[in-house]
Amino acid sequence: MADPASFHDEDALARAYDGRLARRLAGYVRPYGWLVVWSVVLLAIDGLMQLVGPIMTQRVIDVALPHHDTALVGRLALVFAGSLAIAFGCQYGETMLTSLLGQRVMRDLRRQIFAHVQRLPIVFFDRNPVGRLVTRVTSDVEALNEMFTAGVVAGLGDIFTLAAISILMVVTDWRMALAAFASVPLVYLASHLFRIKVRTAYRDIRTRLARINAFLQERITGMRIVQLFGREASEADRFEKLNHAHLKSNLDAIVYYAAYYPAIEVLTSVALASLIVTGAHRVQVNTLTVGVMAAFLQLVRRFFQPLQDLSDKFNTLQQAMAASERVFTLLDTPAEQESARLEGAWRKPERGVTVEFQDVWFAYDLGHVASDSGPVTSPEWVLRGVSFRVGAGQTLALVGHTGAGKTTIINLLLRFYDPQRGRILVDGVDIRTIPRDALRALVGYVQQDIFLFAGDVLTNIRLSSALSDDDVAQAAERVGADRVIRRLPHGYAQELGERGASISVGERQLLSFARAVAADPSLLILDEATSAVDSEIEADIQRALAVLMQGRTTIAVAHRLSTVVGSDEILVLHHGQVVERGTHRQLMTRRGLYERLYRLQVGVARDAVLQA
Repeated sequence: MADPASFHDEDALARAYDGRLARRLAGYVRPYGWLVVWSVVLLAIDGLMQLVGPIMTQRVIDVALPHHDTALVGRLALVFAGSLAIAFGCQYGETMLTSLLGQRVMRDLRRQIFAHVQRLPIVFFDRNPVGRLVTRVTSDVEALNEMFTAGVVAGLGDIFTLAAISILMVVTDWRMALAAFASVPLVYLASHLFRIKVRTAYRDIRTRLARINAFLQERITGMRIVQLFGREASEADRFEKLNHAHLKSNLDAIVYYAAYYPAIEVLTSVALASLIVTGAHRVQVNTLTVGVMAAFLQLVRRFFQPLQDLSDKFNTLQQAMAASERVFTLLDTPAEQESARLEGAWRKPERGVTVEFQDVWFAYDLGHVASDSGPVTSPEWVLRGVSFRVGAGQTLALVGHTGAGKTTIINLLLRFYDPQRGRILVDGVDIRTIPRDALRALVGYVQQDIFLFAGDVLTNIRLSSALSDDDVAQAAERVGADRVIRRLPHGYAQELGERGASISVGERQLLSFARAVAADPSLLILDEATSAVDSEIEADIQRALAVLMQGRTTIAVAHRLSTVVGSDEILVLHHGQVVERGTHRQLMTRRGLYERLYRLQVGVARDAVLQA
């Protein structure tokens, strides 16, 4: 069986350089072009300052010392000290400018990614784990920051420094320059092997880290189950294996670094030895000065340092290309598109709306999609020819076994998904022609799985609209949530934990209900809205609902059938089809599926129920 952790593995790495991706990245840099220009200017000046030391050394040895000119030595020392100060200022300024560039590009990218993710269809989130999306916004964008702060711009500085040193060496003495360059092919070979090995090691490190993150996220979320079943030791053993694999991957990368840098040092020493062997004879025969020899020894040291840095910067560039490919793949995922078929502006109805399903078929498995005109042959249909109509101000209840399609109807009505066949109408208008934000503004939705954001109570209730504090308080009072809020230490300013974990499930459900009421919806959707509250609070909610539902259309998904007895119509769903419909009394009289479900829940005899 495949390792579940492989679901979180990294994608294959992109090429070290991809012109198409580079051009897209350049679009994010363009607004900050002045940062790049000044960074390159500072790097160029810093590269020139690297030449001052060797030149001053040559002048001191070949000119000042033979003539015992201490004043010249002092002037040259001051020039060298000035070059160091300028180099320090250039390096400081370049670091600040490239860091500012990277941070601004990261900010723009993260802002765009988050805005785009909010427009993606729900089906996208069904297929992509949360951890992968978080990685795109965090780690992958951070890799791009590395490219700007320590990669491309700094690499240009290294290339300029190499060019400047090479030119100076050739101009000063081309024979000595050739001797210094003799080990460059070996440096290139070592750097090439290093890049290949480290690239593989980095990918393995990211894969192992992704598995650790996925494991931790799942176990921390399910810590109650881990502790309840005494899985602490077993899960610790599994984590130890993942942690050890991550350690091994890091050690592999360390081994490559530990071998590469000494290898470069050895090759640098070989170049220095080559210079000494070549230059010693020439100094003896007076065809080379000691000052030139000393200058070359310093230049060679400065020459090989950028070569080392370029290998690291090449890996940074390669990692950034892979990260940018993943980021742009996410940004290129089509967002939800609004239809332009609706003529005129959509206006929110003042009160209830009519909702109508016309022969609706739907399958979550998009590999089994049939067109309106094609045959329906797929076995994956969740809804099969569902049709019903809810008049303005009426209440419709959806009941049935788990998996019958009740929640799917709600998902389609809210346009989280679109049906493959049939139509859904609101006030006679196909919802596919209504802007999604306008459609969802009609709805007050209370889910069974309540989601509250980390923040204060007031913000969570006022989530959907710009309401005053008094409006929020009135909404909470209408559903009985004000009693819960008053018990909190800071009332409406009480900060809630992640997903509202600092309060009980019943209290979270009351706040969710207050949130829906505060939006003053034309259409109420209740997904077992009272499933997690006690009988006293449920009675308060039922009384508030009786007032709130007047003149508003309500669709209620019910698992407890006692809560839908007063509905205008009840639909009984079974395997995605409407098998029964009618009022509570009508359905009980028919003695069908609804009647059997009701008897199982209420626990009374059929005759007693009918008499009631």
